[in-house]
Amino acid sequence: MSSGRALVVILSLALACSATSRPQAQVAGLHRPLDQILDTYVRDGLVYYRALRSERRPLDAYLATLAGLPRETVDGWPRGQQMALWLNAYNALVLRTVIDRYPIAGRSGEYPRNSIRQISGAFERAEHTVAGRRLTLDQIELELLAPFGDARTVLALGRGSVGGGRLRSEAFSADRLETQLQQVTAELPTRRELVRIEPDDGEVSVTPLFSWREALFTAAYADGADPRFAGRSPLERAIVTLVLPHLLPGERAFVTANTFRVSFHEYDWRLNDLTGGGVR
Repeated sequence: MSSGRALVVILSLALACSATSRPQAQVAGLHRPLDQILDTYVRDGLVYYRALRSERRPLDAYLATLAGLPRETVDGWPRGQQMALWLNAYNALVLRTVIDRYPIAGRSGEYPRNSIRQISGAFERAEHTVAGRRLTLDQIELELLAPFGDARTVLALGRGSVGGGRLRSEAFSADRLETQLQQVTAELPTRRELVRIEPDDGEVSVTPLFSWREALFTAAYADGADPRFAGRSPLERAIVTLVLPHLLPGERAFVTANTFRVSFHEYDWRLNDLTGGGVR
């Protein structure tokens, strides 16, 4: 092969590699702005909403980037990249939903005055554009995340409330997604909003998120339950399978004795607001 032809081949290969690596680099950096936003404004799941509202341009710019993603490109991404996108999109859209109306001062007696639930249709009617789709928050959760079959995503969504999954101070990323979702699960018994082990009352009280998304949890965890829990309902078996590995020794002994009853406590819809000293 002549030196001229060899140079052409080398340049062609270099250009091909560059074209291939460019989209990968773009995906790798896609959620970096959200990572910075969460690191700045979120502490232990609570959000400095007032500060975020006054400095909202990075959040708006990030969501504009997600809106402009081509649908066919996203549909071709690997599973982990798609899951990270929809988890981050949901949590970022919740932040925008809140700061668009902050400070929330609703009138419905059904929810706390500052609840995201005071924003009419926040989850089921308000539409947002992500990757060429017009979607509600419920559609992102139920139509785009749920089909992946990973029930841990239910607990990874902040929902703008104290009772939801703990909003992380970092964005989800494809390369760390499994570790991040494992951490979400491990936190379950450390947060009374989600799981309460009450040996003195003979009770395990859990978030209604388990019953709201029962089909997803039972499909993921019921069949893997310890045989000693075979007499329990599919949902109870799923809850035990998910929670048991993360309990303290005394709590684990109580649960494995299998004499407890399961109840669902009320969901805490207070806004997860850190402004002014925290949740009130």
